Amino acid sequence: MIAMLSNKIYKHFFLELSKYFFLVLFTFSIIVWTVQAVNYLDFIVDDGHSVPVYLNYALLNIPKILTKFIPLSFLLALFITILKFENENEFIILWTSGLNKIKVVNFFFKVAIIVTLIHLFLASFLNPKFLNYSRSLIASSNLNYISSMIKSNQFNDTVEGLTIYVEEKDENDLLKNIFIRDDGKTLKALDNSKDSSNMTIFAETGRIVNNDNASYLALDNGIIQTENKKNEIQSINFKKTNLLLKGMKTKSIIMPKIQETPSMILIKCLFNKNTDHNLLNCPKKKSKIDAMAEINRRFGMPLYIPAISILLSFLIISRGENKRKNFYKYFYFALAFTSLIMAEILVRYSGKSLTYSYLYYLTPITAIPIFYFILLKKFHDENLKKNK
Repeated sequence: MIAMLSNKIYKHFFLELSKYFFLVLFTFSIIVWTVQAVNYLDFIVDDGHSVPVYLNYALLNIPKILTKFIPLSFLLALFITILKFENENEFIILWTSGLNKIKVVNFFFKVAIIVTLIHLFLASFLNPKFLNYSRSLIASSNLNYISSMIKSNQFNDTVEGLTIYVEEKDENDLLKNIFIRDDGKTLKALDNSKDSSNMTIFAETGRIVNNDNASYLALDNGIIQTENKKNEIQSINFKKTNLLLKGMKTKSIIMPKIQETPSMILIKCLFNKNTDHNLLNCPKKKSKIDAMAEINRRFGMPLYIPAISILLSFLIISRGENKRKNFYKYFYFALAFTSLIMAEILVRYSGKSLTYSYLYYLTPITAIPIFYFILLKKFHDENLKKNK
């Protein structure tokens, strides 16, 4: 009878906890993702990428945001669910039916292990894969909205090796008094000289024309100047010319960052002194510190989730009509919340040495059995008082 009742309560508790967990997780994630998506609009406005590239890049960052909020969401969900069950006297039904409280603590811990495994999978495998793919989208993307990145009275250098200055841009996107400096041979179609080092173009007016085949910049009344390696300048006057805007790449960061790097590569970078991986430039000391901190974030941060479940288990200790009952509720919540904040802060410094890293991992690993045995003693003392 007790087993059936406890199983029913456990199932109900798990459903309630899951409901609050996903509600909190998706609420926080949607808010943050919306803010980030607005910031990512620079990919279109400033860098000239297409809308599909922008949307794919923004969507691929969702797993990273979800992972970030998993520990906090679990903390809030477990706290809210415990308070709800306590207020509705559902825990009292379990205690009066003879169920040992430590079994409820074990149930909390098992749920925390499930959440920890999900966090580990996302942080160590899925997130780097998605983030690396999102970076590759930027790297392989051509400019589709040149017009949006050209602004009047500004030196527009979004394209690597190419600077464009426009004195005026009217409502119809007509460009006036145009200056173009090509130091990266981006406009190589105009230059047949193999020994030229740069090109400068002046034009009175111009307009960006988009069609199904390609986009090009139509210029009127100008001059093209090329400079060779001997510092000799050649000039060509023109009435009309078209600059093909094809295959241009922006100066957006296309090299994967540490958080976008697979976990195995990070580990090899950290422990192999002779590695020469282009993603991280491993030989630098700063890169190794960041690599260690990222590894600790992926594999160490999830360990604090079970510790949170044990801390919040102190809420089910019986205190009767104790006036400080509400104080204890928020005390343990504040303690668990502070533990999460400290874990997030300390992980940034954990990469400075192996000692710091060991401490980062050992803190939750040692705290869990200590708090568990304290709970055992508390529950044992409760039973002794009841039996007297």
